[in-house]
Amino acid sequence: MVDEPDDAPQQDARTHRVGDLLRRVGRAYDPRGEHKVGGHAGAVVAFGAYAAAWGAVLGRRKVKLPGRCEPGDIVLTAAAVFRLSRLLSKGSVTSPLRAPFTRFEEASGPAEVHESPRGGAVRSTVGELVTCPFCLSVWLTTTFTGARLLWPDATRAVTGGLTALALSDTMQLGYDCLLQRNEE
Repeated sequence: MVDEPDDAPQQDARTHRVGDLLRRVGRAYDPRGEHKVGGHAGAVVAFGAYAAAWGAVLGRRKVKLPGRCEPGDIVLTAAAVFRLSRLLSKGSVTSPLRAPFTRFEEASGPAEVHESPRGGAVRSTVGELVTCPFCLSVWLTTTFTGARLLWPDATRAVTGGLTALALSDTMQLGYDCLLQRNEE
């Protein structure tokens, strides 16, 4: 058996250079250090890997892509992504999922809370991701798109349920607004 050279020192040097580059870019982008470019670069890489994994699964299963997206599926997915991203990122009932990465700030609406990210670079980046419905929407849209190609009926059932929840919430909030106007 032939011993292969140890690549660890070269890997460490490359990792160090990438880290230095991200720190320099981050300082040039935001000299006050309020915006963590390195953490966000990591999130972009993680999302790229996630999307590539979906692509690999779809490719391995030889899933045929549709010629076009059905308008009804687009509406269901959009409403489902909206509702699930709010539930995961702002819901008071889902705060235990975010708690390792966030700090409670205040209640911010019906059954919602405002939290801020906490911790080191990775932890605060995850905290930013899990408290941002817009950020989660990208991941959820990718998930529902891949899931619909693999399991169309099950995914329609899930997105349909989440869409019904979104409509129900809209009706609840509308009803509350009407009651408040009548009391004025």
